[in-house]
Amino acid sequence: MRQKIVAGNWKMNKTFEEADQLLYDITKRLENLPSDVELIVCPPSVYLELATDIVEEDEVDLKVGAQNVSQFEAGAYTGEISAAMLSSMNMDYCIIGHSERRKYFGETHEALIGKVNHLLEYGIQPIFCCGEVLEEREAGNHFDVVKAQISDSLFHLSYQEISNVVIAYEPVWAIGTGKTASSEQAQEMHAFIRNLLKEKYDEDLAEVISILYGGSCNPKNAAELFANPDVDGGLIGGAALNADDFLKIAQSF
Repeated sequence: MRQKIVAGNWKMNKTFEEADQLLYDITKRLENLPSDVELIVCPPSVYLELATDIVEEDEVDLKVGAQNVSQFEAGAYTGEISAAMLSSMNMDYCIIGHSERRKYFGETHEALIGKVNHLLEYGIQPIFCCGEVLEEREAGNHFDVVKAQISDSLFHLSYQEISNVVIAYEPVWAIGTGKTASSEQAQEMHAFIRNLLKEKYDEDLAEVISILYGGSCNPKNAAELFANPDVDGGLIGGAALNADDFLKIAQSF
C-alpha cells in the first residue's frame, strides 16, 4: 500500500522566531492527523537542526526534509550542503529538482543524477519534482516533458533504489499563481507517471511509489485532489507556512 504524504516546502520564508513558532504550532496538534499520513516539514537549511531538535525533544511523529542538496559529495564548493551533512542531521527526506531550482539555478538532469545518487547512498529519501511550464502544456508537450525529466534523472536507478524515491508532479504554471490543475488533469499526469514506472520496472514497483501533487494545493481543493486514485498526497508551498492550513490539508484524505 502506498504511503500517503503531505510535505511542506517552506522555500525561503520565516525568520528564526517565526520558524520556531510554526514548528511549535504544528507539533502540538499532530494527534488530530490520520495515522496513515506521513507529515513532512522542509524548512530552510539554517532551521533544519531546530526542526529535528523539536521533533526529538517532543517525540512527535513528524518527518524533516531539506529543500536541496549538493550534487557533489564533498570539497571546495562554498555554500553547498552535502548528503553526508544532511544525514548527520537525521534528515528523512530532501526535495530535488524543484522547478524553481531548475529555472533560477540552472539545474540539469546531470546534476540531479548526482543529487539523487548521494541522497540514496546516505539513506535519505529524495522527493523528485517534475512538471511542465505553461507553454509546454499549451503546446501539448507536457507528457513528453515529464517523461524526459523522469527518465533522464531517475531511470538509471536500480529497482531497489527507485523504490525509495517519492515523485512530486508540479505543473509549473500552477505554482504560486493561485491556479490549480483540475482534478482530472492531476489524475491524468499521475497515472501517466505511474505507467512510466510500470513500463521501466514493473507493476509492483509502480504501485508502491508515492506520487504527490504540487501546485497551489490548499485546504479547499486538497480533498478533491487526494481522492484521485493515483494522487498520494501533496507537496505544499504557501499553505505550509500556516499551521492551520497545513494540518487541514493533511486531514483531507
